[in-house]
Amino acid sequence: MNDLVEVSEQVADSDNEQQEKASLGQQYLSFTLGDETFAVEILSVQEIRTWEVPTLLPRSPEHMKGVINLRGTIVPVIDLRIKFDICKPVYDDTTVVIVLRINEEDKVRIMGIVVDAMSDVLFIDKDKIRNSPEFGGNVDAEYIEGLTTIEGNIVSLLTTKALLNIKEISHT
Repeated sequence: MNDLVEVSEQVADSDNEQQEKASLGQQYLSFTLGDETFAVEILSVQEIRTWEVPTLLPRSPEHMKGVINLRGTIVPVIDLRIKFDICKPVYDDTTVVIVLRINEEDKVRIMGIVVDAMSDVLFIDKDKIRNSPEFGGNVDAEYIEGLTTIEGNIVSLLTTKALLNIKEISHT
């Protein structure tokens, strides 16, 4: 019986550690667009897919690459390199589509974002996240949750909710 109590206490301690860690920071999936590093909250990542040419939609903006069929769900795919005017896109072996998903009230929003390559899963303490500066750049401030530094490099943390704003996506 003592073994059971000890295991229960260890599980409770482990749960408490995870809760403490979660309150101090979050996990992000980092990826590259050109020479820049970006990241999205890992809880919004549904899956990562190799690049495949999506079905084009007529009269879509250039950054809207089309749609893919994801197990019966039609998923729009945008190329962030074009949307943010970061670099000329190259579709090669490292190009991936990160499928993002958020639940909002009674809606589920799913979208694929095309990126040059995946990097790492990062654990970022909340106190290490800084507000983005209020001056121009390729990426509008509405898409930036904050900035952090990892191994001397600046990583822009993107806001998934803004990325999945369908009305905004349809504009160039």
